[in-house]
Amino acid sequence: MKLDKLFGLHAVQAALDYSPEKIQRVWVDNQRQDKRLTSLLTGLSRVNINVEKSDRKTLDRLSDHKNHQGIIAEVQLPSTNSEAQLKHAIETLTTTPLFLILDQVQDPHNLGACLRSADAAGVHGIIIPKDNSSGITPTVCKVASGAAETIPVYQVTNLARCLRGLKEQGLWIIGTTGEAEKTLFETDLSLPLALVMGTEGQGMRKLTQQHCDFLVKIPMQGQVESLNVSVAAGVMMYETLRQRSLVS
Repeated sequence: MKLDKLFGLHAVQAALDYSPEKIQRVWVDNQRQDKRLTSLLTGLSRVNINVEKSDRKTLDRLSDHKNHQGIIAEVQLPSTNSEAQLKHAIETLTTTPLFLILDQVQDPHNLGACLRSADAAGVHGIIIPKDNSSGITPTVCKVASGAAETIPVYQVTNLARCLRGLKEQGLWIIGTTGEAEKTLFETDLSLPLALVMGTEGQGMRKLTQQHCDFLVKIPMQGQVESLNVSVAAGVMMYETLRQRSLVS
């Protein structure tokens, strides 16, 4: 069992809301008594989670001097799922599949933000390669605000092989690149889909791009050349949601 530390009111509250059984231990600042922290401590008490009162120096040390807001929890982080579990999940879906693929996205803040948007947009899971990608970390969980518990993350050894497998199961692979001829608004996103987003700065790898059925771009009206990957993923997921709502 892999244990790690979450810190901050929002992160610990999300752990309490979505997976209280994974909270192993909690430390709290014995000098802080504000309403928000008191409410969180009441919730922890209701599910019989023991809270240890500590001084601020101890909390600073446990959090590596990050902004812990007076509370730290030791938790079992969400686990990733296998390619076999991905295949089974698609086979048992009763709605049109929608998956998000992140090709070597290494920033945990971006993965966390993508998880949060994926939860809001009704995505069935996020697929990441095993190498050169962020996994589930405390930072990911904090940014995801509970979505790391609700959205399955599938970790695959060979992304190209995974894309071929998704096609065999009836999914269409749509990649995003600024060089594409068509925009996402000109593309039918009501099909069973896997949306592919590339890494920060470099975009999709060439081999990944070769396995896409379609390439689309997000139209850019200003001076910047690209969007942050989590913002671009949010745009793609919500345009998919919009189109599907029109045909449902």
